[in-house]
Amino acid sequence: MTAYDPNNVFAKILRGEIPCFKVYEDAKTFAFLDIMPRAPGHTLIIPKAPARNLLDVQPDDLAEVIRTAQKIAIAAKTAFAADGVTLTQFSEAAGGQEVFHLHVHIIPRHVGVAMKPPASVKEDMAVLKQHADKLAAALDQ
Repeated sequence: MTAYDPNNVFAKILRGEIPCFKVYEDAKTFAFLDIMPRAPGHTLIIPKAPARNLLDVQPDDLAEVIRTAQKIAIAAKTAFAADGVTLTQFSEAAGGQEVFHLHVHIIPRHVGVAMKPPASVKEDMAVLKQHADKLAAALDQ
């Protein structure tokens, strides 16, 4: 298996080297908005521990990521008046992974509304700020 690269974009976000729209953080996980969302509120959850993907993450770190994913999914459903959520995780290039730091996507969904294609449209920063604030507020409830 390929080794974890500590210079991947998500590791840089964790170190504060690249800005993001953070919506949640605890001792083990970090959640922030995808800048090319497939739907409003599209959030990424990552472990703070280095892990390339599902295939090499420590089980305890994975459990924390899933706990946070559930918390974000519940808040996103409320914040965006969603009918449901889509949770995705890709491992290795053949599985669709593009950033090689484990991450889970939480995408609020509405009946009859298709998701945008992956990595297709970079969202306006003001809109992302509004969405981050809306989701963070729902997490505080």
